[in-house]
Amino acid sequence: MITLTASGRYQRLWAGFVLCLVWMGSVHASAQLNGAWRPALSTDTPQTVMQEYRDGQLKGFDPSILQRFQVSALGSWVVIAPKPPWDNNERVLTIYPPPFDTVTVYEQDQTTALALDDFKVSAHGHGRLAWRVPLSQAASVPILLKFEPSVTLSAPVRFEIQPWNEYLQQDAQWLVFASACFAIMLAMVLMALCFALMLRDITFAWYAGFILCYTFIQGVQTGFLFHPLEWEWLSGMGMTSGSIAVSLSVAFASLFMMRFCELRTRAPLLRVPVIALAVGMSLLVVMRCSQITLLTDTAQILLNPLLMIGAVLLLLSAIAAGVRGSRQAWFFLLGWTPLLLLNAVTSAQANGALPSLDWLNDASLAGGAFEAIVLSLGLADRALRLRQDRDLVRVLADHDALTNTLNRRAWSERANIILSSGEPRPVALLFLDLDHFKLLNDCQGHNAGDRALVAVSRALSAELRPTDIFGRYGGEEFVALIDGTTEEHAMHVATRLCRRVHRLEIPVNEKVMLSISIGVAMRRDDDDVESLAERADQAMYTAKLGGRNQVSLYSGSKSSATTTSGLHVVEKRRRDI
Repeated sequence: MITLTASGRYQRLWAGFVLCLVWMGSVHASAQLNGAWRPALSTDTPQTVMQEYRDGQLKGFDPSILQRFQVSALGSWVVIAPKPPWDNNERVLTIYPPPFDTVTVYEQDQTTALALDDFKVSAHGHGRLAWRVPLSQAASVPILLKFEPSVTLSAPVRFEIQPWNEYLQQDAQWLVFASACFAIMLAMVLMALCFALMLRDITFAWYAGFILCYTFIQGVQTGFLFHPLEWEWLSGMGMTSGSIAVSLSVAFASLFMMRFCELRTRAPLLRVPVIALAVGMSLLVVMRCSQITLLTDTAQILLNPLLMIGAVLLLLSAIAAGVRGSRQAWFFLLGWTPLLLLNAVTSAQANGALPSLDWLNDASLAGGAFEAIVLSLGLADRALRLRQDRDLVRVLADHDALTNTLNRRAWSERANIILSSGEPRPVALLFLDLDHFKLLNDCQGHNAGDRALVAVSRALSAELRPTDIFGRYGGEEFVALIDGTTEEHAMHVATRLCRRVHRLEIPVNEKVMLSISIGVAMRRDDDDVESLAERADQAMYTAKLGGRNQVSLYSGSKSSATTTSGLHVVEKRRRDI
């Protein structure tokens, strides 16, 4: 049988996302197009541009692959012309990925502005700009577009003219795909916030902030926040809010990664630059929000260099932490690396490389959902490991290191719970003390004494019920609380324990065998653990004075609890010792 590691499963999941995107971009047929463009001039008119196109003076390009138009202070003219055979049925021109700036469509007697944050027209392309070609316009007529001036580096785009029904089908598929990705990311955010409150662990909060910012970035870039969510308050603020979200996402990612990958212990030298990155990105947010031109321009200039430096820093820090034993660092790398590669390829694509990979914009959306899932699994693994460590610490804190029985503090806490819960019921406390234990240590050494304690504790534990509370009280003393028992039964149990230890036949010296003396005290209405243990201790001393290797029951009145006159020796089983 072939088994897959967690890494293999995640890689197959990521490959499935990519193949889905490739399928979405390749299964739909569209009209074959010719394209031409040139930078806009101040003397241009739509008529002169179209005449230049007919004269062959514009620069040709293939509209079916990504094309970046030269940045111009006045924008760029673009002409899209369908190739024959022409289809005069209802059709749609789409521009993908959607640019942030306005694209103006020139018709014979009017113009139409296309923009992500345009809420005036009734029909919108989801994840792209769309213009419904009028039925009155023949399919053979070229379409004139003007890309308005961009305040940032213009992203490459491709064009399609599709039949109306095919456009609606592809639009619906993209909506399902994008909604699923956003739903996954937001579900992981809500889960992380809940765990942050329940566990009081800020690591979950940093993760939630990082994923939430990335979700917002993708919502702005794909236009999902504008259509279909119709967030009109974001109109005109897409670029600014997107830059702020990018800075915050890196700041949150740095803080999350520092705690998640355990940089404090795994890679302490890298912890300082990671914190500096988080602080630097936070300062960029402040500068961007300051409304001071000099500061906002400086923040915009510094953003991309810091992004590149930060991405490499977080990658190297995670690798260093993973190599030094951080299990969570590999989860971080598995989720972070695909996004890092996508960003690198997208940056290269913005400069004209890889024009045929037009699905990268949607791949970034799928990558965000993939990363959210992987990091959530990493957080779940971290929470489980922390719980296991906490349980182990609790076990170590509650148990005696030598005998592995409850120590005095833990035994007292559990005994108090029994005595203070519900209606008073019969409870017996057995106080056990090994006979001649000091002599054993003196004759055979402390190692022999430790072995004797371990053997006796195992024998006593085996004789008692799982519901009885048994522990080491200190030195060679043990205690057992028996719930729901009678005086006669408690004495029977104590006698059986006494015989069980004697049958171990642990030699103290050539003449004496190790034995145990046991004092028994029954619970009174006003008893607590201390008073009950005190009476059982007194009974144990009476057993010692009576010759050892026997059981005594405390039966005196409350006024005589600390005197030997109130003790009645129920059994004196003397043996040769």
